[in-house]
Amino acid sequence: MYLTRHLCAEGPRWALNQRLLPAHVTLATLLQIPRSSLEGYLRGCPCGDAPSGPLIAPVEASSDIWAAGVTYLRSRDAREAESETRDVYAKVYDAPRPEIFWKATGWRVVGHQMPIRVRADSQWNVPEPELTLVVNAALEIVGYCAGNDVSSRDIEGANPLYLPQAKVYDGSCALGPGIVLAGVDTLRDLPVRLTIARDGSEVFAGDTSTSQMRRSFEELVACLGRELAFPQGVFLMTGTGIVPPPAVSMRAGDHVCITIGPLTLENTVGSQPARQEP
Repeated sequence: MYLTRHLCAEGPRWALNQRLLPAHVTLATLLQIPRSSLEGYLRGCPCGDAPSGPLIAPVEASSDIWAAGVTYLRSRDAREAESETRDVYAKVYDAPRPEIFWKATGWRVVGHQMPIRVRADSQWNVPEPELTLVVNAALEIVGYCAGNDVSSRDIEGANPLYLPQAKVYDGSCALGPGIVLAGVDTLRDLPVRLTIARDGSEVFAGDTSTSQMRRSFEELVACLGRELAFPQGVFLMTGTGIVPPPAVSMRAGDHVCITIGPLTLENTVGSQPARQEP
């Protein structure tokens, strides 16, 4: 099953397998349903016509988006290379407690083919392709989407305490194009690919697989929910295994393509803040 969100004449609407769901169906409501009952509930929903409105990010204004870091060996090595306090990342990679941080609220998220941005006060801005878990109120993983945790690597590298500035700003979080409803076992070996194109030419390409993650999805979700409740569910970006080198930094006009399993999320780097529709 595949959920997408579209901007229709009457406002945002969810669609199931390219058929509009009733207007009262919200993601917040769906993520209060137990995983064992979710697909049955959706099968029982009367679906309408194919959506005619443009695709928007598969989140709602109040959605919570969190992220995990240093979950791949490549990410640890890159963080150590860029950082003036390398031991911080070596320790967190092997530590019992993972790195987890807040990334965005739903109204800040941009969707497929919407513009992402780079910070004007950063010299090394990169896309970070990340499998993004969709988690219900009971902390059950019910699906996933593709995510781009846009990051200013030089700002974080200067001091780990600058992480919020490096990770959280207008246009720094993209999710989409939709949500694949799937059990966690189907997520353990998904191919991940990133390309950056500039003026029609590829300037960077990289590949990895979710099988290369140091931590399990269940471990990350359990840690996130240890002292936090998410009555409307939560999105959790699970870290990146692909990091462009310092010589590659995104510029306005670049085209970023992230493919995770069957999903492809594409964004162009813009120069102005972009806003998700409410």
